Amino acid sequence: MTSDDTVHFGPAEKMAKDPERVRRNFWIKLKRVIAKLPFAEDLLAAYYCAFDRQTPRHVQATLLGALAYFILPFDFIPDMLPVLGFTDDAAILATAIRIVSSHITPEHREAAKAALERGLKETM
Repeated sequence: MTSDDTVHFGPAEKMAKDPERVRRNFWIKLKRVIAKLPFAEDLLAAYYCAFDRQTPRHVQATLLGALAYFILPFDFIPDMLPVLGFTDDAAILATAIRIVSSHITPEHREAAKAALERGLKETM
């Protein structure tokens, strides 16, 4: 972690520098794995915070890194492993959220709930 509280995520860091790629790939992967994610609402709230223009840049960078790690096809624990596959993604996300939690607003959380209720059909 650096002095600006940005978390570094190795290979995901490069992807995080391309927010449009993160945005596009995030929805593709989320729709594919949503049923397996107990942390889907937190993940979506982080997504909405990361792409909110009111969110400070260092917070966006931290969350984009966590989101990029989530969408990487090859991470520390492969996502196709039952039960264990998303534990590393959840740990990275939890760490990022803990660091920037004061920036994830009730509006971000409401948008996440609404997206889940709509079944992610209209969120792209």
